[in-house]
Amino acid sequence: MKVLVVGSGGRCHAIVEALSRSSQVDKIFCAPGNAGIAALAECVAIKETQVEALRDFAIENGVELTVVGPEVALEAGIADCFKESNLRIFGPTKKAAQIECSKQFAKDLMLKYEVPTAAYKTFTEFDEALAYVKAGELPTVLKYDGLAAGKGVVIAESMEQAEEALRDMLLDEKFGKGKVVIEEYLEGPEFSLLCFVNGHDVYPMPVAQDHKRAYNGDKGPNTGGMGAYTELPFITDEDIDYAMNNIMRRTADAMVEEDASFCGVLYGGLMKTKNGIKVIEFNARFGDPETEVILPRLKSDMCQVFCDVADGKTPVIEWDDQATLGVVLASKGYPGSYEKGYTIEGIEEIDGSVYHMGTALKDGKYVTAGGRVMIVVCKASSLKEAQAKANAEIEKIKCDNLFYRTDIGDKAFKY
Repeated sequence: MKVLVVGSGGRCHAIVEALSRSSQVDKIFCAPGNAGIAALAECVAIKETQVEALRDFAIENGVELTVVGPEVALEAGIADCFKESNLRIFGPTKKAAQIECSKQFAKDLMLKYEVPTAAYKTFTEFDEALAYVKAGELPTVLKYDGLAAGKGVVIAESMEQAEEALRDMLLDEKFGKGKVVIEEYLEGPEFSLLCFVNGHDVYPMPVAQDHKRAYNGDKGPNTGGMGAYTELPFITDEDIDYAMNNIMRRTADAMVEEDASFCGVLYGGLMKTKNGIKVIEFNARFGDPETEVILPRLKSDMCQVFCDVADGKTPVIEWDDQATLGVVLASKGYPGSYEKGYTIEGIEEIDGSVYHMGTALKDGKYVTAGGRVMIVVCKASSLKEAQAKANAEIEKIKCDNLFYRTDIGDKAFKY
């Protein structure tokens, strides 16, 4: 079978690697791919948002399965485009992807169908939004209503911080013209519950925890994610049952009721609060970097799982019981401005998996080409061992312009 993976980051590298283990897969294309992915797949110079060009490529090359990585392709309507041509695609329609692409759509859906989440209000005018924040309690959560590459959320702990964020979102239009959702601030450990979904059918993956802040101790600005791990000792079987029944399945059922039936990966960004588990956000695709620590644990055939879910069949999904932990190496300056083109050495010495996020090949050597550059992932029988191994292995990477967190996984032992 020929398979097309749409995307270019570490998430797509992990998807390609999982597909490469399938005996059913003869050929993998990746559009546009990256330097690391090129070792496993034929990279195709088509952008994720060029959905008609991707459709034409799939038809011309006899692609039997397309898997979508990034949200921008979903918002561009790639699933709708492919389905109109009777092409099998793993990923939700543009209407269903609103659960990620529109914060207001997601919050309104949760309110209507009693999915537990934080109280909220939506604004388009700066003065009204600022007055609402001033009348409430701090900290408060400000979310840009649209796609912002994981950086459109600000936890404002002061009025100055809130005003600056609202100016960015509503006056300066940092992410484009849009709205702001202002939410009640919730406290507790966050975790990610990703599920394979087709209509009413929901199949969970192992829970994971992402680390959004740039620096150790959860300091610094929000990023696309600086590392992740699975399993989570502070999340019980009862917690997962509650989240599956009251959040994930209820949301999948709600999407069917709203004529926006979901097919793909539904990502629940959840928090275990003193008042129970609540939704922080939904994503309409695999998380990054959660995918890089979840998929290495998959024992089943990745291609068969994708095909079964896309076709509305019951997939056979088995996971190993090992702990997995990944640490992201990022360019100095990220998530702000950063330089590119620094040589990276030592990748081949890593005892574990290395997924490329933002690299390029220059004169036969890998160089930095993005904010997040790569993630080193290690597995072990315990989380402590996986953490120690990942922190030791990452030191083998030599580059003059990278930084990383050394505390990924520490929170697992605090709750």
